[in-house]
Amino acid sequence: MTSVFIIFIGFMVIGFPIAIAMGWGAMAPHLLGTLSIADAVYVIRTMVVGIDSTPILAIPLFILSGTFMARGGISKKLFDVFAYVIGDRTAGLPCATVLTCLFYGAISGSGPATCAAVGAMTIPMLVSLGYDKAFVAALVAVSGGLGLIIPPSISFINYGLVTGTSVTSLFAAGILPGILIAICIMGYTYFHFKKHGEDKEKISANYKQLKARGFFGVLKDGFWALLCPVIILGSIYTGICTPTEAAALSVIYALLVSIYGYHMIKWNEVWSYTLESLRSIAPLCLLIAMATALGRILTLFNAPQQLAVFIQELLPGRVAFLIVLNITLLILGMFIDGAPAILILSPLLMPIAAEYNIDPVHLGVIIVVNMTIGLASPPFGLNLFVASSMSNVEVVEIGKKSIPLIISFVVALLLITFIPQISLYLVK
Repeated sequence: MTSVFIIFIGFMVIGFPIAIAMGWGAMAPHLLGTLSIADAVYVIRTMVVGIDSTPILAIPLFILSGTFMARGGISKKLFDVFAYVIGDRTAGLPCATVLTCLFYGAISGSGPATCAAVGAMTIPMLVSLGYDKAFVAALVAVSGGLGLIIPPSISFINYGLVTGTSVTSLFAAGILPGILIAICIMGYTYFHFKKHGEDKEKISANYKQLKARGFFGVLKDGFWALLCPVIILGSIYTGICTPTEAAALSVIYALLVSIYGYHMIKWNEVWSYTLESLRSIAPLCLLIAMATALGRILTLFNAPQQLAVFIQELLPGRVAFLIVLNITLLILGMFIDGAPAILILSPLLMPIAAEYNIDPVHLGVIIVVNMTIGLASPPFGLNLFVASSMSNVEVVEIGKKSIPLIISFVVALLLITFIPQISLYLVK
């Protein structure tokens, strides 16, 4: 078993892609003669089985749907609705940005996609109204992570695939934590601008233009965008659709709204946007296949059970385990992308959590929230680079501005960790 980790980590250190490092790690026992059954045929068969499942189809479908929604101008429609309601209040427009990320996350299911779609529209607009560019970019980078928590979340689908946990339950468990995190981020944002002030003259002039359209005018423009998460989540929780079927429904809805509702996409552009999505989907599918093979090899070595015994001896209390778990995941999230971390660690953590009587759904929320924080955490948070590319602000500068926002995120994480009812209330 040690050889698996040594080769896996060794290949990552010398610069191999994580998926390839996983593949070599899975092959290590056979190559070293410690596990004859795990030959190339076994590994390839396990990879195929890993991606030959109906639930996994939800991932590419939600990514495709998110692409169509981003090109269809959905984020702008959502922002206008929230800006109309709270745009004239202290920190109203930055808070409207957070709310837009929250709702757009219920469409895209992806943190970087939410950051890109909302940031491309809000960063230039907020900067023109006198807001600090680095802070606005940091706000979008941190809030964009809500796309991983609010259902339909690709991270929850990944967790469900490798642990056998109900994806529908995970989706329900992500709603209240996502709202809590948004409230914490908006709370700090309000405090920040209450202390540092805003350019009220420019903001008031912008708000008057929006106000002139009238509430029903703004609501009419944003109606189809607001209806999207209602249709997707409503179809799942009423039992009409499975998450995979809801993902297919979201693609059809995104196409119809973007082409006929908002007239932002033409039929001859659909194929190019589909290819754009495939460039994101293909590496993720390879990652899932390799993670399945590596996980199967580790199971043959009884690695999860051995790790569970070791952790129990080291950390006899549930509180101590949860604290160490969060610290470990927060550090890993700074250096490793969320998808491979979830795919590798979740099967190993499941039996350990069971020994401490931690619900697998609650564990999934804790893992995903930690990985979400990693998206905006220096030095390698992906959302920092996405926000940097849209704002032309150095990643280091955005990282500095994001620290107080990350702290507010961590406050929400602690509440979610030690009050399981926040995650499980809607599930049970």
